[in-house]
Amino acid sequence: MARTILVTGGGTGIGRALVEHFAAHGDRVFLTGRRPGPLKDVTEALPAVTALVCDHTDPAALTDLVAALPERLDVLVNNAGGNTDFDADGSADLAAYARDFRANLDANLVSAALTTRALSGRLAADGAVIHIGSIAADQGAGAYGAAKAGLASWNVDLARELGARRITANVVSPGYIAGTEFFRDRLADARREQLIAATATGRPGAVDDITGAVAFLASPAARHLTGQVLNVNGGAHPTR
Repeated sequence: MARTILVTGGGTGIGRALVEHFAAHGDRVFLTGRRPGPLKDVTEALPAVTALVCDHTDPAALTDLVAALPERLDVLVNNAGGNTDFDADGSADLAAYARDFRANLDANLVSAALTTRALSGRLAADGAVIHIGSIAADQGAGAYGAAKAGLASWNVDLARELGARRITANVVSPGYIAGTEFFRDRLADARREQLIAATATGRPGAVDDITGAVAFLASPAARHLTGQVLNVNGGAHPTR
């Protein structure tokens, strides 16, 4: 039976790879993004998917999104976000620091919380909510790392809340993933080599590594797995 799936931030990178994966497996896929251009690129390549412009930090935009979606949603992937420090203007005063810190919280934590709350009534039993976290939650990266750590902590309560409805809630936490827009083409070769050297596998992550983890958490095989963070980082941050 085909599922209905929403991937936020689905126009590029990991989000687009997820859209392509679920569409290829016969699911009915909706994707969102703030930029119409990347969304158009996806729908031209995959005419069966539906793209909707949405800023997931904006409650009014989310209200409009809910009205445009089907009554039943089997899987929600909160992928929208990213390190907004890359887009900061470089101002160093306290007001700018507060603005930039809040921008990361809004983009990576508040957006996921608002989206999940807005769509809670649409989530189907035996469904899944999956957030895309980051290794930065454990290794640190300023406000971005703090936001992703907050996402993992908030997900614990969400898993308890949704568990009564047989809906799971988990976080997939990538390490360095090559071939995405995350670093805005600003990643120096030396830093890239350092990130790869930190892994046990000796290679950068790929979007397919994340797609596989998300697909598993959305599958029938993971119905008793909830409230967890699944680290996909090649061993750069091991757990015990």
